[in-house]
Amino acid sequence: MKVAEDILKYNAILKDKSPREIVEWVLSFAERPVITSNFGPYSSSLLHLCSSVMPSMPVLWCDTGFNTEDTYKHIEKTRKQLGLNVKKYEPNLSKEFISFFYGVPEPENEKHQLFTEIVKLEPFRRAMNEHKPDVWFSNIRQSQTAHRASLDILSFTKDGVLKVSPFFYYNNKEIYEYIQEHKLTNEFNYFDPTKVYSNRECGIHLS
Repeated sequence: MKVAEDILKYNAILKDKSPREIVEWVLSFAERPVITSNFGPYSSSLLHLCSSVMPSMPVLWCDTGFNTEDTYKHIEKTRKQLGLNVKKYEPNLSKEFISFFYGVPEPENEKHQLFTEIVKLEPFRRAMNEHKPDVWFSNIRQSQTAHRASLDILSFTKDGVLKVSPFFYYNNKEIYEYIQEHKLTNEFNYFDPTKVYSNRECGIHLS
Protein backbone atom coordinates (compact mmCIF):
# COMPACT_ATOMS: atom_id res chain seq x y z
CA MET A 1 0.00 0.00 0.00
CA LYS A 2 1.70 3.19 -1.21
CA VAL A 3 -0.06 5.65 1.08
CA ALA A 4 2.65 8.30 0.83
CA GLU A 5 2.12 8.76 -2.90
CA ASP A 6 -1.63 9.31 -2.54
CA ILE A 7 -1.94 10.71 0.98
CA LEU A 8 -4.15 13.63 -0.07
CA LYS A 9 -6.54 11.24 -1.80
CA TYR A 10 -6.68 8.88 1.17
CA ASN A 11 -7.22 11.72 3.64
CA ALA A 12 -10.14 12.96 1.54
CA ILE A 13 -11.67 9.47 1.48
CA LEU A 14 -11.14 8.81 5.19
CA LYS A 15 -12.69 12.11 6.24
CA ASP A 16 -16.10 10.55 5.57
CA LYS A 17 -15.28 7.27 7.35
CA SER A 18 -15.89 6.40 10.99
CA PRO A 19 -12.91 6.10 13.35
CA ARG A 20 -13.38 2.32 13.41
CA GLU A 21 -13.40 2.12 9.62
CA ILE A 22 -10.17 4.12 9.56
CA VAL A 23 -8.48 1.77 12.03
CA GLU A 24 -9.69 -1.35 10.22
CA TRP A 25 -8.46 -0.01 6.88
CA VAL A 26 -5.01 0.89 8.22
CA LEU A 27 -4.64 -2.46 9.99
CA SER A 28 -5.32 -4.24 6.71
CA PHE A 29 -1.77 -3.34 5.64
CA ALA A 30 0.06 -2.33 8.85
CA GLU A 31 2.83 -4.69 9.95
CA ARG A 32 4.01 -3.20 13.26
CA PRO A 33 1.32 -0.83 14.55
CA VAL A 34 1.53 0.86 17.94
CA ILE A 35 -0.58 3.26 19.96
CA THR A 36 0.92 6.07 22.02
CA SER A 37 -1.01 7.41 24.98
CA ASN A 38 -0.48 9.79 27.87
CA PHE A 39 -3.68 8.52 29.52
CA GLY A 40 -4.90 12.09 29.77
CA PRO A 41 -8.45 13.40 29.19
CA TYR A 42 -10.36 11.56 26.44
CA SER A 43 -7.47 9.14 25.87
CA SER A 44 -9.61 6.07 26.56
CA SER A 45 -11.44 6.65 23.26
CA LEU A 46 -8.47 5.71 21.07
CA LEU A 47 -7.36 2.96 23.45
CA HIS A 48 -10.79 1.35 23.28
CA LEU A 49 -11.06 1.75 19.52
CA CYS A 50 -7.68 0.26 18.63
CA SER A 51 -7.71 -2.53 21.22
CA SER A 52 -11.20 -3.60 20.13
CA VAL A 53 -9.85 -4.18 16.62
CA MET A 54 -6.40 -5.50 17.59
CA PRO A 55 -6.19 -6.42 21.32
CA SER A 56 -2.46 -7.20 21.21
CA MET A 57 -1.40 -3.82 19.80
CA PRO A 58 1.38 -2.32 21.98
CA VAL A 59 0.40 0.82 23.89
CA LEU A 60 3.52 2.93 24.36
CA TRP A 61 3.29 5.04 27.50
CA CYS A 62 6.03 7.48 28.47
CA ASP A 63 5.63 8.02 32.21
CA THR A 64 7.26 11.34 33.08
CA GLY A 65 7.04 10.50 36.78
CA PHE A 66 5.04 13.68 37.39
CA ASN A 67 1.54 12.32 36.77
CA THR A 68 -1.19 12.89 39.33
CA GLU A 69 -2.34 10.09 41.61
CA ASP A 70 -5.70 10.15 39.81
CA THR A 71 -3.95 9.60 36.48
CA TYR A 72 -2.12 6.53 37.78
CA LYS A 73 -5.41 5.13 39.09
CA HIS A 74 -7.04 5.87 35.74
CA ILE A 75 -4.25 4.06 33.89
CA GLU A 76 -4.62 0.92 35.96
CA LYS A 77 -8.40 0.92 35.69
CA THR A 78 -8.30 1.46 31.92
CA ARG A 79 -5.61 -1.17 31.45
CA LYS A 80 -7.71 -3.77 33.25
CA GLN A 81 -10.99 -2.76 31.61
CA LEU A 82 -9.63 -2.94 28.07
CA GLY A 83 -6.94 -5.59 28.53
CA LEU A 84 -4.30 -3.24 27.17
CA ASN A 85 -0.81 -4.34 26.19
CA VAL A 86 0.90 -1.40 27.92
CA LYS A 87 4.64 -0.86 27.42
CA LYS A 88 5.92 1.65 29.97
CA TYR A 89 8.95 3.86 29.35
CA GLU A 90 10.51 6.11 31.97
CA PRO A 91 13.30 8.71 32.07
CA ASN A 92 16.79 7.36 32.66
CA LEU A 93 17.08 9.73 35.64
CA SER A 94 15.02 9.44 38.82
CA LYS A 95 12.23 11.88 39.60
CA GLU A 96 14.17 12.97 42.69
CA PHE A 97 17.26 13.80 40.63
CA ILE A 98 15.22 15.64 38.01
CA SER A 99 13.28 17.59 40.64
CA PHE A 100 16.45 18.63 42.47
CA PHE A 101 18.37 19.84 39.42
CA TYR A 102 15.56 21.09 37.19
CA GLY A 103 12.31 21.28 39.16
CA VAL A 104 9.36 21.63 36.79
CA PRO A 105 10.50 24.64 34.74
CA GLU A 106 8.03 26.97 33.07
CA PRO A 107 8.11 27.02 29.25
CA GLU A 108 9.96 30.35 29.32
CA ASN A 109 12.70 28.90 31.54
CA GLU A 110 15.94 27.99 29.75
CA LYS A 111 15.87 24.58 31.47
CA HIS A 112 12.48 23.64 30.02
CA GLN A 113 13.78 22.25 26.74
CA LEU A 114 16.29 19.99 28.47
CA PHE A 115 13.67 18.94 31.03
CA THR A 116 11.29 17.95 28.21
CA GLU A 117 14.05 15.99 26.50
CA ILE A 118 14.81 14.05 29.70
CA VAL A 119 11.29 13.19 30.86
CA LYS A 120 9.47 12.67 27.56
CA LEU A 121 11.33 12.96 24.26
CA GLU A 122 14.20 10.57 25.04
CA PRO A 123 11.86 7.88 26.47
CA PHE A 124 9.61 8.32 23.43
CA ARG A 125 12.49 7.86 20.98
CA ARG A 126 13.63 4.82 22.94
CA ALA A 127 10.14 3.32 22.73
CA MET A 128 9.90 3.94 19.00
CA ASN A 129 13.40 2.56 18.38
CA GLU A 130 12.58 -0.64 20.25
CA HIS A 131 9.26 -1.26 18.50
CA LYS A 132 10.17 0.17 15.08
CA PRO A 133 6.52 0.74 14.10
CA ASP A 134 5.39 1.32 10.55
CA VAL A 135 2.08 2.74 11.85
CA TRP A 136 1.55 4.98 14.88
CA PHE A 137 -1.99 5.53 16.15
CA SER A 138 -2.37 8.86 17.93
CA ASN A 139 -5.30 10.69 19.50
CA ILE A 140 -4.43 14.15 18.21
CA ARG A 141 -7.35 16.24 16.99
CA GLN A 142 -7.67 19.25 14.71
CA SER A 143 -9.09 21.51 17.42
CA GLN A 144 -6.28 21.01 19.96
CA THR A 145 -3.41 23.22 18.75
CA ALA A 146 -2.45 25.29 15.73
CA HIS A 147 0.18 22.73 14.74
CA ARG A 148 -2.29 19.84 14.92
CA ALA A 149 -4.79 21.79 12.84
CA SER A 150 -2.20 21.76 10.05
CA LEU A 151 -2.13 17.94 9.99
CA ASP A 152 -4.79 15.41 8.95
CA ILE A 153 -6.02 11.89 9.68
CA LEU A 154 -2.94 10.51 7.94
CA SER A 155 0.49 12.12 8.12
CA PHE A 156 4.09 10.98 8.14
CA THR A 157 6.78 11.57 10.74
CA LYS A 158 10.25 12.74 9.77
CA ASP A 159 11.31 9.08 10.08
CA GLY A 160 8.66 7.92 7.62
CA VAL A 161 6.24 6.36 10.12
CA LEU A 162 2.59 6.64 9.11
CA LYS A 163 0.78 8.52 11.89
CA VAL A 164 -2.94 7.83 12.05
CA SER A 165 -5.41 9.97 14.02
CA PRO A 166 -8.85 8.29 13.74
CA PHE A 167 -10.61 10.96 15.84
CA PHE A 168 -8.90 13.88 14.08
CA TYR A 169 -12.14 15.69 13.18
CA TYR A 170 -13.97 14.94 16.44
CA ASN A 171 -14.68 17.75 18.88
CA ASN A 172 -14.79 17.35 22.68
CA LYS A 173 -18.53 16.69 22.66
CA GLU A 174 -18.22 13.88 20.12
CA ILE A 175 -15.30 12.30 21.98
CA TYR A 176 -17.23 12.54 25.25
CA GLU A 177 -20.24 10.84 23.65
CA TYR A 178 -18.00 8.02 22.39
CA ILE A 179 -16.62 7.51 25.89
CA GLN A 180 -20.11 7.51 27.40
CA GLU A 181 -21.47 5.13 24.77
CA HIS A 182 -18.77 2.56 25.50
CA LYS A 183 -18.79 3.13 29.29
CA LEU A 184 -15.13 4.08 29.38
CA THR A 185 -13.25 5.84 32.14
CA ASN A 186 -12.13 9.45 31.75
CA GLU A 187 -9.85 11.52 33.95
CA PHE A 188 -9.37 15.29 33.91
CA ASN A 189 -7.01 15.66 36.88
CA TYR A 190 -4.05 15.35 34.55
CA PHE A 191 -0.76 17.23 34.49
CA ASP A 192 1.86 17.21 31.75
CA PRO A 193 4.99 19.01 33.03
CA THR A 194 6.34 19.37 29.50
CA LYS A 195 3.35 21.38 28.29
CA VAL A 196 2.07 23.25 31.36
CA TYR A 197 -0.45 24.99 29.09
CA SER A 198 -3.02 22.90 27.21
CA ASN A 199 -2.39 24.60 23.85
CA ARG A 200 1.34 23.84 23.80
CA GLU A 201 3.17 20.95 22.13
CA CYS A 202 5.59 18.80 24.11
CA GLY A 203 7.55 17.97 20.97
CA ILE A 204 6.45 14.39 20.27
CA HIS A 205 4.00 15.42 17.56
CA LEU A 206 6.54 17.74 15.98
CA SER A 207 8.74 14.78 15.09
